[in-house]
Formats: sequence, structure tokens, C-alpha cells
Amino acid sequence: MQSATLHLLDYLILGLSLIVPVSIGLKYSKKQNNTKKYFTASGTIPAWAIGISILATLISSVTFLAYPGEGYTSNWILLVQGLMIPVTLAFFIGFVVPLYRNVIKLSAYEYFEKRFGFGARLYSSLGFFLAHFSKMSTVFYLVALAFSKMTGFNSIDMIWIIGFIVVFITLIGGMEAVIWMDVVQGLLLICGGVTALLMILFTTPGGISAIWNVALENGHVGFGPFDFSFVKLTFWVMTLNGIFYAIQKYGTDQTIVQRYLTAKSDKGAIKASLIGVMMSVPVWALFMFIGTTLYSYYHIQSGMLPANIKAEEVFPYFIMTQLPVGVVGLVLAALLAAAIASLNSDLNCLSAILVGDYFIRFKPNSTEKQRMFMSRLLIALAGVASIIMAMYYVYHGGDGILGTLFILYSIFSGGIAGLFLLGIFTSRANKQGVYVGILTCIIFTAYAVLTSSKIGTGADKHLILNLGQYNFTHHKMMIGVYSHVILFSVGYVASLFFNNKKDISDLTYRSWKDKKNSTSAQNSFNSISVETSRTQYQNIETIN
Repeated sequence: MQSATLHLLDYLILGLSLIVPVSIGLKYSKKQNNTKKYFTASGTIPAWAIGISILATLISSVTFLAYPGEGYTSNWILLVQGLMIPVTLAFFIGFVVPLYRNVIKLSAYEYFEKRFGFGARLYSSLGFFLAHFSKMSTVFYLVALAFSKMTGFNSIDMIWIIGFIVVFITLIGGMEAVIWMDVVQGLLLICGGVTALLMILFTTPGGISAIWNVALENGHVGFGPFDFSFVKLTFWVMTLNGIFYAIQKYGTDQTIVQRYLTAKSDKGAIKASLIGVMMSVPVWALFMFIGTTLYSYYHIQSGMLPANIKAEEVFPYFIMTQLPVGVVGLVLAALLAAAIASLNSDLNCLSAILVGDYFIRFKPNSTEKQRMFMSRLLIALAGVASIIMAMYYVYHGGDGILGTLFILYSIFSGGIAGLFLLGIFTSRANKQGVYVGILTCIIFTAYAVLTSSKIGTGADKHLILNLGQYNFTHHKMMIGVYSHVILFSVGYVASLFFNNKKDISDLTYRSWKDKKNSTSAQNSFNSISVETSRTQYQNIETIN
């Protein structure tokens, strides 16, 4: 794909889009004098702002580039995962949010330690770290790829430039700055996506009807195949993936749970969660549909695309060659906003779990000054490490990046949703049984990955471990699904062989429900008592 030079106006718009988040970061930098403020904003953020921040966290340059790339090459099957989130969320968000806000101080994985011991906390936090580290590297790679094509800069240089900006902003402003930056950047991202879609619709010969017909005729519309098979990528594979993704994301993911803690109240945190997910699904659909429209656009006007262009490069190519001056800058500013919003959140949350789960544990007498220093140091180290991994993508290619990211997330999930369900919904599950479940899950995941992954090139490409008919042959996204089921099932059955003497009050759904019912009953009793007293007082007044 040929590079292009942006117009001065586009550069000015891009520059302004960077000045705003830096200004917000500087505004809140002076207030970051303790870890509670730095990681949770001391619980002072309004619900609507947290909701938009959740949107901006979930929507990154992966959405901005990989979703259009997937929509360009295929249909909307990978969107099914996102569609499952609001359906699943309706069943547990109402009690999970207040439970976390009352049980943990900072790390989502503190809950697992209270329920099952430090080993469970270590395992779950490590899974989060690996999943989000791989995501950050992908985001850096995709946004650098797009900007290098637009500006003509070297991809490696762009990764370092963008990385420096993200790390700097995250370092100085803390979670409070992150959330308010997310508000601005989330709205900018939506604006950029809608603008790009309208430009495609209005510049395609035949308009939306032609776009739809071409996409429909060539299999770019729909969520199939609907075969009940787990061997290939099907609707059912993505549905199961989506259900467990929602449980893990909103029940155990630090980037979301940490935002629960920034709200002023339990009710506000629940409201923020719902706002975030109800905004995210339409935005995911928007960018997937942009890919569909681009397929029809270039199919109708054949010969406009360079040969051998990658799917993730088609949207940037359209922006570069078809959008007018000023609009290019707006869309690129939205792309940059998507990357910054996602990356600064991930960096802040990675630092939070490393400090909360490890540093404070091994150095409990550390001062707030030492903890703040370590928090910022870890942000810098995580940022540099993810930049180096993004450079690996540049040198070795990143085709099919969205599918690859989904697979990595599925593998690194490590059954944590199953662990969460064990802790919340069963009172019989205990520490020893859960550790047996975790060990079994690790063994299964290693087996599935090794017997389904190939190494080498060309004719020398072969499975890492070949067990013949015993190889794992299902789609790799099912690894995550099976790992959750295995950890839950084995953990529960194994727990039956051990005594459960630990106090788990306030740590399960049943205890939360009993406490809620007790509170409601007490409130009703108090209301009756007040009304009785009022009536007695009125009777006395009447007698007198």
C-alpha cells in the first residue's frame, strides 16, 4: 500500500487530538499522591462518565482496523461474541458489582484469594496479565501500521512515538485522567466511525442498496455458518465464546472491575456497566459493517485496490485516498483516540494488579511514596515490553489479527470464568478442590495448544506435539470454553473430597441474596415501626 502525505489541516486536527488528552493528564497529575487516587479516583466519578470509559476501553484500534478487516474478508460471525455480552450481563451484574465494591480494595483477584487462597489470586491475575499484554501489543501494531501508511513514517518509529505518548499520559494522570480522557476519546471514536461510514455510503455507485446486494451475493452478510460443529468457526462456537467472555470480562477483568470502584455508589457502578456494554455493541457492529461496505465499494469499482493489500490495510487505504482534507484528520484522530483510550486503561490496570497483588504483599510496610513509584515504574516497563512485542508483529506479519487475538484471549483465559462461577454460585467449592481444577485446566490447555499448533514454514510445517487421533481438533476458540467448563466441573467434584471449614460469608450469591432480603425486611420493619409510632402519637394528640 502506497504512503501518502497528510494535508496541513489534517496534521493540525491530529495535533489537537493529542493536546487534549495530554492537557487532561496534566490537569489531574498534581492530585495523584496515593495509590487509591491513582487507581480508583477515590470513588468520585459519575456513572455516565464511567460508562463511556468502559466503552472506550473495550473499543480500541482492534475495533477500528481489525473489525473492518474482518468484515471485508468474511461475514459478521466474530461479532457474535459481542452480541452475547448484554444477554449474559443481565443475569449477574446486579449482584457482582456491589459484591466487588464491598469485598475488594483494588485488585479484582483479591476476591479469589478471599474465596480460595493466594494460589487462585496468583493464577487469575497472571491470566489477566497475559491476555491484556497480548492485546496491548496488537493495538500498538495496528495503529502504527495505519499511521505509517498514512504519513509515510516507518512502522517501528510510529510504534515508539505512539507508545511514548500513551505511557506518558498514563504515568502522569492516573485513573481519573484515564476516565475523562476516555470520555473525550470515546465520543471522538464514534464520530470518526460514523463519518467514515457515511462517506462510503454516499460515494458508492448505487448507494446502500448496491452495497447490500453485493455483500449478500458474496456471503458477507450474516452470522453463519450455523452448523452445530465445534471443529470449525461456527455461530455456536462464537456464542459459547461470547457467554464466557462476558462472564470473565465483567466478572473478573481488572479493567472493568477497577471502574466499579471509581463510581460514587453501587447503583452508579451498575448503571455505568450497562451504559458501557449497551454502547459497545452498536460500535462493534458499526465497524464490522464498515468492512462490509468497503468490500462492496471496491467490488463495484474493481481495480482501485493495490495488489496484495492486507485486509487490515483496506480501511486506512480508503481513508487515505477517498476522504477529503479535514475528514482524514478527523478519522485518524478517532483511530488514535481508540488506541490511547484502550492502552492507557490497560497500562493503569496492569500496574494496579502488579502493585496490589504482588508488591504490597511482599512489601506490606512500604510507604505510599514507594507504592506510587513502583506503580509508575511498572507502567513504563509494561509499555516498553508491549512495544517490543508489537515490533515482532511488524517483522513477522499480523494477518487475521482479530481472529488471532480472540484465540489468544481464549487460551489465556485459563478457565477463570469457571473459577469465578465456582466462587460465586457454589458454597461447597473449596481451596483444595479448586487447585485440583486449576491444575487440570492447565494440563488440558497445554495439551490442546500443543496438539493443534504448528511450527515451521512451508513443507516443514508440523504440529508441536502430534498424538495422532488424540490431537485436539476443535476450533482453537473452544479451548477457552472447555477450560472454563473443566475448571468448574473438576474443581467442584474435587472439593467434595475435602472439608470446607472456611468462612465464606459475603462471598457468594446466596449470602448476598440473604443479606439483601434481610436488609429489605429490616427496612420494612423500620417503616412499620415508624408508621405505628406516628399513629400512636396522633391518637394521643387526639385524646389530649
